[in-house]
Amino acid sequence: MTRFVVYLRVSTARQGASGLGIEAQREAVARHVASTGGRIVTEMVETESGKQVARPELARALAACRVHRATLLIAKLDRLSRNVHFISGLMETKVPFVACDIPTATPVMLHVYAAMAEAEGIAISARTKAALQAAKARGVQLGNPRLPAGSPDQARLAAAAKSVKAATRATDLQPVITEIRAAGIGTLTGIAAALVARGVPTPSGRGTWNPASVMRLQRRAAGAA
Repeated sequence: MTRFVVYLRVSTARQGASGLGIEAQREAVARHVASTGGRIVTEMVETESGKQVARPELARALAACRVHRATLLIAKLDRLSRNVHFISGLMETKVPFVACDIPTATPVMLHVYAAMAEAEGIAISARTKAALQAAKARGVQLGNPRLPAGSPDQARLAAAAKSVKAATRATDLQPVITEIRAAGIGTLTGIAAALVARGVPTPSGRGTWNPASVMRLQRRAAGAA
């Protein structure tokens, strides 16, 4: 029986508290463990940006792998890192690891996928910078908390912040939506019902999911991509 040490990572404390990214990752690793007939020895959760090299929970997970002669299991390769050098360094530890999204990947394939993930990370950063520049060009003042209350500038800043928050929430929810679709649920009504069943709060935290709110979520996610 294969023993697994599960490593989960979210980028922000908010994601960790909400369980959005974590629950989708747990479902992915649970399916993999069930398909292999293995068992989970322990689970480590890291709240850290993928850009950070220092990962205390990952270090603990690797130590646990060595103690139990277990395999490190992650939901997706990019949950580990979007950095080729980081992935290469992990491979050099000789601790076996498996990514549920590419479970049969060879070392060469892992390098290729890591390179693709790194390129995507760079692209995301570039899109974020471009969006901020576009907002600034439209007259949105960023990073200025001292605007007079009720002023047009404050209103524009508040609207921009609300838009960014909504887009971030939509992006956070995409792994959950992907899991629901993978289960064969493709209609807006079905997705709304699945979100309610999972106890996922709506973006406003009020009311309940419905086809219209799912459609708005998908449009925001598409706009943030």
